[in-house]
Amino acid sequence: MTPQQGSDSGRVARPFAVALTGGIGSGKSAVAELFSALGVTVSDADAVSHALTAPGGAALGPIAETFGKKVISADGGLDRAALREQVFADPAARRRLEGILHPMIRARMQAELAADPGPYVVLGIPLLVETGQTDMADRVLVVDAPEAVCIERVRRRSALTPEQVRRIMASQASRAERLAAADDVIENTGDLADLAPEVQALHKRYLSLAADG
Repeated sequence: MTPQQGSDSGRVARPFAVALTGGIGSGKSAVAELFSALGVTVSDADAVSHALTAPGGAALGPIAETFGKKVISADGGLDRAALREQVFADPAARRRLEGILHPMIRARMQAELAADPGPYVVLGIPLLVETGQTDMADRVLVVDAPEAVCIERVRRRSALTPEQVRRIMASQASRAERLAAADDVIENTGDLADLAPEVQALHKRYLSLAADG
């Protein structure tokens, strides 16, 4: 799917779109920041989700109706810890939550994409493969790293134990599933200095693809 197909199929024209994804601890946030530093608009699914569940957010009503008012905090926003207790170990509850949030997040990101004047945008979608949203973008960029590296990164930056990180990984798509969906891959086994040249090279490539599209 390309931006130019919009005029032929009746869809709203939009910039060239790159979906950025990766597992926990892979470094996708660092990659997103590097694209942003190059002047590329980055629409982040997690940021959209937080906005939808902040006080007054559009998702709060449906979530409270589904999971009870106890998941709403004293300030009127989402009590993430209370909600996590209900959905983390219950696949059916997690699917109900996803059924509320994911369509709202997708619609908000599509609106941001359609409104962007740049040659291309990056859509940061951590659960891109899990939610089957690869159709939102023209290319899929996966940030990848070995499991042991990801676990150590998360352990250093949070209070999670390695076993807790492994449980989160088990609830996500596997490395093989993400790589199978990838058009481009950044192997993030080093530090930030190693990432910058790879992002710059991809930036040039995406500008060229957007111009040719």
